[in-house]
Amino acid sequence: MTVTYDFSGLRAVITGGASGIGLATAERFLASGAQVVLWDSNRDLVAKQAERLGEGASAVTVDITDTASVAKAAASSCAAGPVQILVNSAGIGGSGYPVWECEPDVWRRMIEVNLVGQFLVCQALCQQMMATGWGRIVNVASVAGKEGNTNASAYSASKAGLIGFTKSLGKELIVSGVLANVICPAVIETAMIDQVTSDQLDYMTAKIPMGRIGTPEEVAALIAWLSSSDCSFSTGAVYDISGGRATY
Repeated sequence: MTVTYDFSGLRAVITGGASGIGLATAERFLASGAQVVLWDSNRDLVAKQAERLGEGASAVTVDITDTASVAKAAASSCAAGPVQILVNSAGIGGSGYPVWECEPDVWRRMIEVNLVGQFLVCQALCQQMMATGWGRIVNVASVAGKEGNTNASAYSASKAGLIGFTKSLGKELIVSGVLANVICPAVIETAMIDQVTSDQLDYMTAKIPMGRIGTPEEVAALIAWLSSSDCSFSTGAVYDISGGRATY
């Protein structure tokens, strides 16, 4: 049975909302009564998905690594009312090289998208959440940020940084009514798995005790709870959703 939360009257921004975990989360939020703004760098795809989702969904094209682009997207998203929920699911994978073979520009790009971008988005939206006295922020990291994946130092470092960032953010928001938590999925059946080599995918899947990769809908279920009023005594916390790979 699918648990449904009452998100009526709430407005959510979901980065990376045109596909994968972000899109599955948008579908769940809309079914619960939320207004959802999909943020994505893929202009055509995000517009198409918002149209498909129908009433309550809208699209914004944004480069989360660019401060001006994020500020413009935030202003647009808040024009019809404050944003109370932020889900940062935008991110990139890839590499497949050991540290000594990884190009510095590839390393930097991973940090820019997976960590700096998350910081810029949180910075742009958290103050208006604080002003309303209620908000939920869910950042999507990875089990790689806890354990480190072979031949994925940039990705692992970016996700470890996002975990640390969210812990700090949760503490800074502690008396504001805004809660910030981070989730750590293992391999999830999204387009991101196309960015890793088959050897990397086999390596990561073999480390999951359940013996399978996860689905976006399973991750969206956890995000929905973390975004709801039912989540009321947890902030700056790290939530595993990895099929038993990491439970700490």
